[in-house]
Amino acid sequence: MNHRSRFSQRPLGQPTRGKTARNRLRRVDNCLLLYDRALISRRDGPYDHACYVDLGYGAEPITTLESADRLRRANSVLPVLGVEIDPERVENALPFADELTHFRVGGFNLPLEAGETVRIIRALNVLRQYEEHQVVESWQTMGRYLLPGGLLVEGTSDPFGRIMVLNLLRRAESHLVYEGLLFSTNFRWGFEPGIFQPVLPKNCIHRMIPGEMIFDFVEAWKRAARETIAYKNWGLRQWFAASAETLARDGYSVVTRRRLLRQGYLLWKDSPGDSILSL
Repeated sequence: MNHRSRFSQRPLGQPTRGKTARNRLRRVDNCLLLYDRALISRRDGPYDHACYVDLGYGAEPITTLESADRLRRANSVLPVLGVEIDPERVENALPFADELTHFRVGGFNLPLEAGETVRIIRALNVLRQYEEHQVVESWQTMGRYLLPGGLLVEGTSDPFGRIMVLNLLRRAESHLVYEGLLFSTNFRWGFEPGIFQPVLPKNCIHRMIPGEMIFDFVEAWKRAARETIAYKNWGLRQWFAASAETLARDGYSVVTRRRLLRQGYLLWKDSPGDSILSL
């Protein structure tokens, strides 16, 4: 079957390298379950059959299938859609499809069928190969498919998913609201704020220069980590949490929910760019 024939739009985007590893994006799923479980479980009105989209899943559908398994613990009938711009990758994934899990050729302009709606889009390790000005354009394109209240998760991880930095954007009626920059670590590589710099997403990576918000934030976090290094004696998680609480004390808008911090998630609520994007 020609799986592109059902969709009139030419997919927007470029093929990724396609490399992935088992459990690489587990921390994204686990964070979503902690951060906004209600969005995953919601089943009212247009959310009744709203899907979770894994955009750019790679050469194998591992991340899509793993997410379907994890997130269905909160919503047993959650539709999951894996989207790839490479038709061969979609063909290879089709044997894993079922009534709730689908794979289609597409890009940032999602290949939705009539009546389908979207609650979450995850686009990990996709936009780092683009020019910086294309990032916001891609966010806006994807954001138009989200239901009001839906979430766009976009960012970069290391090859094993041990550390990652994610942009979170929430759909309002006619615009996207930047909800924060999420730093995530499983502590396998220790802890020091500088470990996140290599996986900063495209909208941040070239702005690590004095005077830019992201640079100033990371420098402040480094100072907070030095001030709280005594907590390292009780473990890296305690040190991570103490550094975040110090940032909050110093006036930085970070989420200090203990459960998020203990699991290695720090959400900085300020925007390194525009905080509201029209759709």
